[in-house]
Amino acid sequence: MDYKALLQEAMNAYRNAYVPYSKFSVGAALLDDKGVVHHGCNVENAAYGPTNCAERTAVFRAIADGCRPGSFKAIAVVGDTDDPIVPCGVCRQVLAELCGLDMPIILGNLKGEMRETTMRELLPFAFVPSHLDEARSHDGRGKP
Repeated sequence: MDYKALLQEAMNAYRNAYVPYSKFSVGAALLDDKGVVHHGCNVENAAYGPTNCAERTAVFRAIADGCRPGSFKAIAVVGDTDDPIVPCGVCRQVLAELCGLDMPIILGNLKGEMRETTMRELLPFAFVPSHLDEARSHDGRGKP
């Protein structure tokens, strides 16, 4: 699937957003290694904290559907923004761990503008699972 088609899938997911408070819809489309697209949209809650972003909805949905972390080929994200939308910090952390630092991230807006990047570019000093392995190898005071 080409990235323009993946961005169109994100636009389809955008239409399902539940945003009664912010009125700021976002759609995401995550392509797995089998060519299946997992859609996500943001879903708000009056308590705000339980709100979930489109990117995380797509990733969590794919994992729940049986995809393995790291098995994804690309994700497209779209919003009604002047410039192509970018994932928030929480989504960047989730994408870095579950999708990998070098996975293509396709940023778009409703005007059809598109920009390609990677998690490594969006989150250059990502905290990843290997950091936990390094911490466990120390004696608790940061010393080997």
